[in-house]
Amino acid sequence: MKPAALLSSLFLALIAVAHLLRLALATAVTVGDATIPVWLSVPAVLGPGALAIWLWREQRPIKR
Repeated sequence: MKPAALLSSLFLALIAVAHLLRLALATAVTVGDATIPVWLSVPAVLGPGALAIWLWREQRPIKR
């Protein structure tokens, strides 16, 4: 696996896990006066998580 692809997929997986933890723990996030709803972590888990898996699978050697 190329180092850049490995680093990118690990970074995306880390983002997905962080948002998954936010969902599980129902942690409130406030930016200024605005509170970010917990449900916004659902697409933040699915998007980067899917990209991490896609990038990981794309870099694996093809077995025939």
